[in-house]
Amino acid sequence: MCSCEEPRRGWGRCAPSPMLLLSLLLSAAPLGLRGEDARQVSLEVIPDPTGPPENLLHIRAVGSNSTLHYVWSSLGPPAVVLVATNTSHSTLSVNWSCLLSPEPAGGLVVHPEDSVQFSSALVFTRLFEFDSTNTSDEAAEPPGKPYPPYSLAEWSWNNVTDSLDPATLSTTFRGHPIHDPIGAFANGSLAFRVQAFSGSGRPAQPPRLLHTADTCQLEVALVGAVPRGNRSLFRLEVATLGQGPDCPSLREHHSIDDEYAPAVFQLDQLLWGSLPSGFMQWRPVAFSQKQGGRESSLPCQVSPLYPTLAYLPQSPIVRAFFGSQNNFCAFNLTFGTSAGPGYWDQHYLSWSMLLGVGFPPMDALSPLVLGIMAVALGAPGLVLLAGGLFLLLGPKRYSEYQPIN
Repeated sequence: MCSCEEPRRGWGRCAPSPMLLLSLLLSAAPLGLRGEDARQVSLEVIPDPTGPPENLLHIRAVGSNSTLHYVWSSLGPPAVVLVATNTSHSTLSVNWSCLLSPEPAGGLVVHPEDSVQFSSALVFTRLFEFDSTNTSDEAAEPPGKPYPPYSLAEWSWNNVTDSLDPATLSTTFRGHPIHDPIGAFANGSLAFRVQAFSGSGRPAQPPRLLHTADTCQLEVALVGAVPRGNRSLFRLEVATLGQGPDCPSLREHHSIDDEYAPAVFQLDQLLWGSLPSGFMQWRPVAFSQKQGGRESSLPCQVSPLYPTLAYLPQSPIVRAFFGSQNNFCAFNLTFGTSAGPGYWDQHYLSWSMLLGVGFPPMDALSPLVLGIMAVALGAPGLVLLAGGLFLLLGPKRYSEYQPIN
């Protein structure tokens, strides 16, 4: 584990290797945050036995010594509560009469309560629209003429049971504004497609985020809505609970590999604390066509996090699990620039992210890039080696000059 010039008693003077530091960090992490290579995953839409169907989706991912609970709902604004426990036997309890009351605290409980190692939430609060027709500065704030925002708490959502697919572990929340005076969403919708995973892999479509059994993917798609401007840009506002008085941190990870999302060399991460903890991860790219590719990619710009309470619509499931906690922070994701391409091309916009616990999945260099590097770095060495061997082992040449005795 360590390399030293000679054996020494006690700790010695050698520095621990990176693998030793990682193993120590993993051993110190709570069981619920150490990660699992595979999980048994189930999706369930929990019904209200005394009323009409309500969109309350519970994803339960069971590992050998931990369980992840994702609770997604469109009661109020679309939101998700993420809970990680250190036992494979934890369960979710729902009290519907409490959840639907004006004071829903206690309506969602994970048992046993002392098994909870991490919990937080995301709330998707508003969809903004800007007309960027006369805006040439890509860094302008706001990025164009603002229109009244859409409050996602005032939308009507489909019954997610109709789109539940146990084979792909996915379902879709699809909605449109309840009040739509100009009919912008008469033939359009905003969709939140949720998918869980029982192991590691990548989706077929860009940005092909590397997922693990400790993650859940969300794809947000705006489809068919009539924009209110000629070159409309859209922005999604997201609120989250902090793990204390401070907001979660935003970090960037850069790579030389862009095989899975062409021309994108960056991963953005929202971390709820020091690793391992909860995280949200995405590539800063969106797409203006369903078959995403380089030609339809749009930049996705994220704002700094800021504390907020003034206008935050209440999420019943967040209040049901966390009670009256009010340490909310918000950030904005802006898709595209006035230079295009943009939503106006095909009235389509999609963006994807991962939500999970533990250490975020990190892209290693792909086989393609490793092969290119091997050829680029190895070819000159092979030429030099071949030349040296030829000089040493090649046929000897003798001069016709004869010395005079």
